[in-house]
Amino acid sequence: MRWDNLQLETTTAATTALLGPGTVTRRFDTPEFRGITFHEVRARSIVNRVPGASRMPFEWTVNPYRGCTHACVYCFARRTHSYLDLDTGLDFDSQIVVKVNAPELLRRELGSRRWHGDHIAMGTNVDCYQRAEGRYRLMPGIIEALRDYANPFSVLTKGSLILRDLELLQQAAAVTDVAVNVSVGFTDRELWRSVEPGTPSPQTRLEVCRTLTDAGIPCGVLMAPVLPYLSDSPEQLRATVRAIAEAGAVSVTPLVLHLRPGAREWYTAWLRQHHPQLLPRYEALYGDAVYAPRWYQRRITRAVHEMAAEYGCGPSGPTGTRRIPPARPEPGPEPAQLTLL
Repeated sequence: MRWDNLQLETTTAATTALLGPGTVTRRFDTPEFRGITFHEVRARSIVNRVPGASRMPFEWTVNPYRGCTHACVYCFARRTHSYLDLDTGLDFDSQIVVKVNAPELLRRELGSRRWHGDHIAMGTNVDCYQRAEGRYRLMPGIIEALRDYANPFSVLTKGSLILRDLELLQQAAAVTDVAVNVSVGFTDRELWRSVEPGTPSPQTRLEVCRTLTDAGIPCGVLMAPVLPYLSDSPEQLRATVRAIAEAGAVSVTPLVLHLRPGAREWYTAWLRQHHPQLLPRYEALYGDAVYAPRWYQRRITRAVHEMAAEYGCGPSGPTGTRRIPPARPEPGPEPAQLTLL
């Protein structure tokens, strides 16, 4: 491969202490990976159980990467890097942990007598089709294993690289339930470049949605996150919903920004730099809470669903389409909400 003669390889005591023995650290001196460090690890397990208290609408996940070059300033998964003694800001964007044995490990776990063929969700922590996947090509082997065991699965992504695996997705969909959603929270290009700097453009993601649906893989859109005071005006919501409907999405599910520890600090720093006048309004809306108030979430959800119905793109999609199921409700004052982004 064209990276092979450009890589720098090191294994230091610090790396071993941080990520365990056998970890290899690589840097590739190519434009698309400049400034990014990859830590290659051999994971001991790859199918992860979602904690019972989670709002996720599924029980099992597969995450071949930790950290994400999409560098979305609001990403809720930022906190997970602190468990590795890495920071939740620049380290999360540039120190990427790669589970190089993910495909073979998944195949082994799917074949275990302890596994009962439950739905597996991917892209729910960090994007499995981030730029690193172009180098490591873990997803083809993962999808092949799921196909061979006819195991139902779903993929959520902001990446256009998923189209590389279209044929494999079609093969899997012929033998099991396959759900794909792309994430497009807004279509404002200036806002996109500032808040999601490492991602394909919203327009490119909607083209992915169109291509998948036309190829027989019904694709929905998670309209997430809706950013208070930045992408939530009626005109902005309408422009986004209209673009989603025109892309042939089988469903649209709006999700309002939530601010978990790790993400809160990084997003607040971004606000302070780019939109300091909004800081008091965010403080008033969120306070110390992770989620925006129920009334605000309901207002956004109602507006988006009404617009979607107007454009012929309902919240649940046409009968028979495959999509991620709704979130399980959680007790307490906060409204139920998918925490996929």
